[in-house]
Amino acid sequence: GSGRDPGVMGSTSKDGTAGIPNLQLYDVKTGTCLKSFIQKKMQNWCPSWSEDESICARNVNNEVHFFENNNFNTIANKLHLQKINDFVLSPGPQPYKVAVYVPGSKGAPSFVRLYQYPNFDGPHAALANKSFFKADKVTMLWNKKATAVLVIASTDVDKTGASYYGEQTLHYIAANGESAVMQLPKNGPIYDVVWNSSSTEFCAVYGFMPAKATIFNLKCDPVFDFGTGPRNAAYYSPHGHILVLAGFGNLRGQMEVWDVKNYKLISKPVASDSTYFAWCPDGEHILTATCAPRLRVNNGYKIWHYTGSVLHKYDVPSNGELWQVSWQPFLDGIFPVKTITYQAVRSDVPSEEPKVATAYRPPALRNKPVTNSKLHEEEPPQNMKPQAGNDKPLSKTALKNQRKHEAKKAAKQEARNEKSPDLAPTPAPQSTPRNTVSQSTSGDPEIDKKIKNLKKKLKAIEQLKEQAAAGKQLEKNQLEKIQKEKALLQELEDLELGI
Repeated sequence: GSGRDPGVMGSTSKDGTAGIPNLQLYDVKTGTCLKSFIQKKMQNWCPSWSEDESICARNVNNEVHFFENNNFNTIANKLHLQKINDFVLSPGPQPYKVAVYVPGSKGAPSFVRLYQYPNFDGPHAALANKSFFKADKVTMLWNKKATAVLVIASTDVDKTGASYYGEQTLHYIAANGESAVMQLPKNGPIYDVVWNSSSTEFCAVYGFMPAKATIFNLKCDPVFDFGTGPRNAAYYSPHGHILVLAGFGNLRGQMEVWDVKNYKLISKPVASDSTYFAWCPDGEHILTATCAPRLRVNNGYKIWHYTGSVLHKYDVPSNGELWQVSWQPFLDGIFPVKTITYQAVRSDVPSEEPKVATAYRPPALRNKPVTNSKLHEEEPPQNMKPQAGNDKPLSKTALKNQRKHEAKKAAKQEARNEKSPDLAPTPAPQSTPRNTVSQSTSGDPEIDKKIKNLKKKLKAIEQLKEQAAAGKQLEKNQLEKIQKEKALLQELEDLELGI
């Protein structure tokens, strides 16, 4: 819990016997053991409390057990579904909500359901339900106002072989029953998804490197596109007015600090080798750290102002290790929002210019002019794209209109070629009108025949998807057909490009 409530300790015996209670709940003030449980599973073993600590929930076999007012001798309520694998309580005050995840089995889809505590019984008890294929594990993210949940569903293996990290899809489920599959305009892994504290928008970082970052609203429409860059994480400030996009882990630690009210870049600091990032509750300062065991050398931490200045720096002596750093927690609302400044704040810490290694040049080229060749074409943020025949960025109003238009166009365009089989029927690719199809001939009757067959198969898949959307339970072989859609579209495109 968060301080006043019981602490939790656990252990499992080697031979897996469940005779001895291995999960104890202690009252921190008095040190008395309030309850002992037998906990068999290592995954999702930890009980979780509501913010006011009046309810506590625990995953047991296929159920979630709820206790009230830390009385662990009576189960106040049970939520029972076949094979509940995970659950997340909503943040904030009453009424509490809970999101539960049930993995799919034997051709049946996985699903996430939202309930309001304690209304769990009856066929219409759920506030919302979203089912999907392609999920070995899910991450469920409530927004602060508990009005919606984002679900990142991942498979351990990407069957197309496109990604080492498996395959991810992003789903949106609102407590009012609405739900959607997010159409992300670039293929590849989903690295990070974060809610703004306003609960009205969220940011996703996704796509093969260099990754894209986009802010979406509650209609799942793109609001602003940050283009591409070396990034795999996003962090909103506590007040939600600043967003940091960063590339940590196997990336070099570049950060982009954005004012998300005006979509203006504030600073681009670099925090190399960072294993930890956290906003200070004041919404002004940032902590980055290099900790063991993730990295054993150059441990230490830095405190930054969001304008890019390092205000304090601590390096651990060379033989020492730093394990953890964290800000002192504060309740919301203690620090007022301040106006954003773009001018770097003064600092007494000497700035270190990161050493940029120059590329190796063979002797034959050493005295010749450098030609710039880029491995990836970087895409600028949408308000920094030069306009055709005019290299000046747009005005604010023109930008707003163009932003909506472009974002919708891009999402539609690229979403057509992909995504999971539980999609609502997507519009058929804008091909030539039906009656002229026969004229798109290649001059090779064999290829024409293949194209005709592919279009026939795709049409059948379209119908199956419509049936699924209408609530029909599909057979296993029909579901397998739907999963082939992406490959068929690709094959068709390749054949038609050869025309």
